[in-house]
Amino acid sequence: MSISFSRFLNAVGLLAVSLVLVVAFFDQIVYGDMPCPLCILERVGFLGAAFGLALNLKFGIRPSHYAVMMLSAFFGAVISARHTLLHIVPGTGTYGDAIMGLHFYTWAFVVYALIILGGAVLMLFDSQFSHQHAAGAAHTLADRGFATSWQAKLSLIIIAVAAFLALANGVSTVLECSTGLCPDNPVSYMLLSK
Repeated sequence: MSISFSRFLNAVGLLAVSLVLVVAFFDQIVYGDMPCPLCILERVGFLGAAFGLALNLKFGIRPSHYAVMMLSAFFGAVISARHTLLHIVPGTGTYGDAIMGLHFYTWAFVVYALIILGGAVLMLFDSQFSHQHAAGAAHTLADRGFATSWQAKLSLIIIAVAAFLALANGVSTVLECSTGLCPDNPVSYMLLSK
């Protein structure tokens, strides 16, 4: 696998993780479906996976960047599995809206499993790591496998979108939880209702 194709796959992965966060944020803002504490931790897992992908795009493909992505996805998978198991028993109710018959926390587990699987498959291709400069890291995105500058600019835009989503989720969490513990079943932004 060429380093350019590997970067393309990392960019697509970062876009996909960003899309998951956009859908969750859209549901929160438009439909008022406030994230519970476990939902917030699931978003943290997605942000960590996005961070690993962004590291690959910005600083070059490295196994340690894939490890950040996969460990974050494993963290998120554990949280989303716990969340799913809380609501799997009949009569315990659910939390939030369902999309195509599954709730966000169940979809989160599926996406986390795909992230881990995708990261493991990508790590099988050693050729993406052998093109790293022996003397040190390259100084520009174009030096690290991007054939054209538009690819480098597009990667930076994707990274900026992911960074904006991280900031927006952080602000939303502060507004929802204020300076204390997040409520188990949130219905409003605590900081705004004071």
